[in-house]
Amino acid sequence: MHIYVYMERWPIPPKDGTSPSGDGWLKQMYTVYILSSLKTKRYYIGHTDSIERRLREHNSGKSTYTKSYIPWEVIYTEEYPTKQAAYAREMQIKSYKGGRAFRALIQ
Repeated sequence: MHIYVYMERWPIPPKDGTSPSGDGWLKQMYTVYILSSLKTKRYYIGHTDSIERRLREHNSGKSTYTKSYIPWEVIYTEEYPTKQAAYAREMQIKSYKGGRAFRALIQ
């Protein structure tokens, strides 16, 4: 399941002070994600600016907490425009992990 909050576009001014052409570039988005261990059915909740890179790190054993439960798969994602918003949502999801609200989220 994927929930896309919104995607904001904004122009990034070039370093030489000229105006950018076109309608600008995509703003950096942050992803809140839930992983499921295929080995133990445990869950891991986190946030990142690159879900593909982060999943590779989890599955290669670079993350101390998750290396015992490899392999992992992404089962849920949400996108946020700022790191602070993504972190706040991560903490909210962690606050009801294992409860009815968490189960409803991953269904």
